Amino acid sequence: MNISPFRVEEWMNAYETGARFNIAETCVDSVSMNELFALTGTDPAAFWEKLGSRRFTYGAIQGDPAFLEGVCGLYKTLRPENIVPTHGAAGANHHLFYSLVEPGDKVISVSPTYQQLYSIPASFGAEVHILPLRRENGFLPDPDELRALSSGGAKLICLNNPNNPTGALMNTALLEEMVSIAREAGAYLLCDEVYRLLNQDDTWTESIADLYEKGISVGSMSKVFSLAGLRLGWIGTRDEALLRSAWSHRDYDHISCGMFDETAAALALGHKDALLARSRAIVRENLALLDEWINNQPHAGYVKPQAGTTALVFYDFDMPSRTFCERLYHETGAFVTPGECFGIEHCMRIGYASDKKTLEEGLAAMSGFFKTLEKEGTAICQD
Repeated sequence: MNISPFRVEEWMNAYETGARFNIAETCVDSVSMNELFALTGTDPAAFWEKLGSRRFTYGAIQGDPAFLEGVCGLYKTLRPENIVPTHGAAGANHHLFYSLVEPGDKVISVSPTYQQLYSIPASFGAEVHILPLRRENGFLPDPDELRALSSGGAKLICLNNPNNPTGALMNTALLEEMVSIAREAGAYLLCDEVYRLLNQDDTWTESIADLYEKGISVGSMSKVFSLAGLRLGWIGTRDEALLRSAWSHRDYDHISCGMFDETAAALALGHKDALLARSRAIVRENLALLDEWINNQPHAGYVKPQAGTTALVFYDFDMPSRTFCERLYHETGAFVTPGECFGIEHCMRIGYASDKKTLEEGLAAMSGFFKTLEKEGTAICQD
């Protein structure tokens, strides 16, 4: 199987560990177990005593019941039997394509988005069509374009809400229009929802798995719940045929998820309101900082994110994004992701969910870098 290099992950692998100011990170500022205990009001001694008495077998093959119940609390219609635990959201997306997509299938995916959503089905021999998300449209999908692409039917349509890297958010009306188009095409509708519930206001974001009988939600403990180290995600769907296929394929590449991972995740999800409050406070305060910086920076602009943890920030220097980001990293220690990784130039993805100090120092370093480019007389884009 041939597959395109995963540009974002290769970039992160190469530079993340040496960054001085990591504002490329997409998870809300990670928590330790001790912080998790404090947030949930849990007695650490009791937790470790209970866990310490358990033997590390494969555990509950189809998922710890408390974990499954916790995941269902994020949806309106899903029940434990509708959840397939996976090794992270990356594992969920891969497993979904592995279970569903065959050579010759018509798959439609938005772009820019997480590269898995188009490169993996292409590697399985699918006929992949790209639905472009445009800056002038707020990086939201155009229903008319999707309807045209899905004409004649499609096996699968792939969305991402909130969107990575732009932070664009589809409201209920637009999601329902996506559902209507998918239903007309007889298509499954996958929505990577790993940033869902991290809105900049208190509006509830519907899940595609609640809105559509063939809807598929992918989620994880990584982004919203600050627990990426658990490497735990899930597929949520009410479609019985897909569930049967996912469980059958899972025997070949999962067997089960980690007992400790599911125990810790169940604890977090059992106190989801406390963790969500923490995460929302971080992204709202930090986006206000980023927005102030953008408004006072003549060389930068963006479509302000409505949700999630990332922003696609454009700059007006006539310099390829990889060159820009490599120089920024080596000269200042500030680490962001080049737009090249998403197929867009003269921009970068900034993750604004780090601790506040890191974001402030990273943006200050970038301001200094812009001044360096000005002194060098670096050309300004004319378009």
